[in-house]
Amino acid sequence: MVRPGESSPLLPWFRQVKVSLVTGAKVEQLCWVQQDCKDRQEERAETTQVMQLQIISYLGVCGLTLLFAQGIADDSHFQDAESSHPNRVVYKPPKPVGDVYFVASFDTDGLEGWVKSKARKDDTNDTRYDGIWAVEESYQEKMPGNKGLVLKSHAKHHAIAAYFKKPFHFKNLSLIVQYEVHFQNEIKCGGAYLKLLSVDDQLDLKQFFDKTPYTIMFGPDKCGQDYKLHFIFRHRDPVTGAYEEKHARKTDVDLQSYFIDKRPHLYTLIVRPDNSFELLIDDNSVSKGSLLQDMTPPVNPPKEIDDPNHQKPEDWDDRPQIPDPESVKPHDWDEDAPRYIQDSTVMKPDNWLDEEPEYIPDPESKKPPDWDIDMDGEWQEPKIPNPLCKTAGCGTWRPPMISNPAYKGKWKVPMIDNPKYKGVWKPRKILNPDYFEDTKPFLMTPIAAVGLELWSLTPDILFDNFIISSDESVVKQWVKDTWAQTKAVYDADGPGLILQLFLAADKRPWLWGVYVFTVALPVILFISFYWPNKRFGPPDDYYYKKTDDVQISDEEKLITEAEPQESDQQDNEVKSKEMTEGGALGKINAYLGTSAQAQGGGEPDPGQITAEALRYRKTNPK
Repeated sequence: MVRPGESSPLLPWFRQVKVSLVTGAKVEQLCWVQQDCKDRQEERAETTQVMQLQIISYLGVCGLTLLFAQGIADDSHFQDAESSHPNRVVYKPPKPVGDVYFVASFDTDGLEGWVKSKARKDDTNDTRYDGIWAVEESYQEKMPGNKGLVLKSHAKHHAIAAYFKKPFHFKNLSLIVQYEVHFQNEIKCGGAYLKLLSVDDQLDLKQFFDKTPYTIMFGPDKCGQDYKLHFIFRHRDPVTGAYEEKHARKTDVDLQSYFIDKRPHLYTLIVRPDNSFELLIDDNSVSKGSLLQDMTPPVNPPKEIDDPNHQKPEDWDDRPQIPDPESVKPHDWDEDAPRYIQDSTVMKPDNWLDEEPEYIPDPESKKPPDWDIDMDGEWQEPKIPNPLCKTAGCGTWRPPMISNPAYKGKWKVPMIDNPKYKGVWKPRKILNPDYFEDTKPFLMTPIAAVGLELWSLTPDILFDNFIISSDESVVKQWVKDTWAQTKAVYDADGPGLILQLFLAADKRPWLWGVYVFTVALPVILFISFYWPNKRFGPPDDYYYKKTDDVQISDEEKLITEAEPQESDQQDNEVKSKEMTEGGALGKINAYLGTSAQAQGGGEPDPGQITAEALRYRKTNPK
């Protein structure tokens, strides 16, 4: 029998078992029952597979997140061999390749073909449009030789126009309108839209003004916090012959950045013979729809309208509820009672200074030597809080206010359901005498000129690279020769990927959540993969197979508890024999058995085996 306080040769084995339980390095030593060992090995294999799937999922999420954020920060990316060397870009004036109705780049021809309006104000000889137009390069001069049409004047009316090479008739070909706008200063209020002027025998560009008939108006416009991209066309009523403006619905895209980033942007309108239209900015679609379904007001009027001669009957009661005629104001209801009253329980402090002002002139302030009474008025010293008021208070003392328990407010008659309620009255419907159905709104009035009729509080708005065509391939080549080069130069000097991500999150704060998730997820997965059992206290699988034996977790109870009952000893002998065969507990059993036989006893008690082992653990903390 090994006695308390003595050294046991089996103690190192118990320490090794404890380490194995914590680290999971020797699974076989944890498995006192063969089935448990098999189950736990399967669980570990499943856990490893789950961790691998988490790592793969995370990498996919990270990649998609970066692509999504990059797509928001920079909607399109143009690869150009010379984009990283803006100083090496040699600008060449573009030339359209194919059939076009109108084109203007201003690089070599200047204002040739353009006509400044000389229209006069009504009933006067004063010029209606006194704003100045000029052809010049942008402020940055990133592409020497690249010139544009610039609106120069502040808060003045501007008007200029140019004829097409040939009129465009809306038949079976698409209309593509495209040009660049560069708000070189952050625009406060003003437009940069163009008008496609209708074919008219009386069309005179020298008299171009705001009432000149147009077929389509398209382009950006901003005033206050309202950022717009206009698409308006004038539709002719086939019944009355009158024209009415039809406005495309507002885009779902936030347009603010296109007005404030001080970069040139490309605006494109495509109207197709199938009555569809599409608006693009920087060659990216921002709105699309149908001329029949997505315009306000609709192209076709309703078939039925309210009868203007149908009047609501005098006895028609459309009130859902009415005041209760039987309700009477209670006699004790005081409508004049104030909401707040003075707190009578609070008394004025004894050290309150009634004669002292709350604020006094600043003794350290001095009148500035350049103070001019005629210009600045009488000098008054600034005031500061009275330091004597810090102890209790100064001035006229007033008790604090509290809610009045008697306050009820103004009495109102309670409402009840109206027994005579008939519902909301509506006039009867009749057939619309002006009804028509135009299935081809694309067939608009032909156009013969383009005009800019604008007013702006912000000067130096630059227009460039106008093109109007019906051939998409011609327009795409024009974009490649003009806008693509400009964008490449500006992108080369623009922010990098990280800064673009921050700028995108600044415009869309919800992206911060995506970024935090992207950063936090790898840390969590890394820890869970490499330290799956890292936690405070023992891991989840740190347990012993529940048997009828006394458990190790009961070590304090084992040492102080009496010998187990005789009926339990028989069950413990069988189970302990199964659990300890060929193992270290077998060594304990043999060791204690030898001691028992030397003393003339029988087989050792199973509970004694565990108790003896625990005693060695307590006597040797190492």
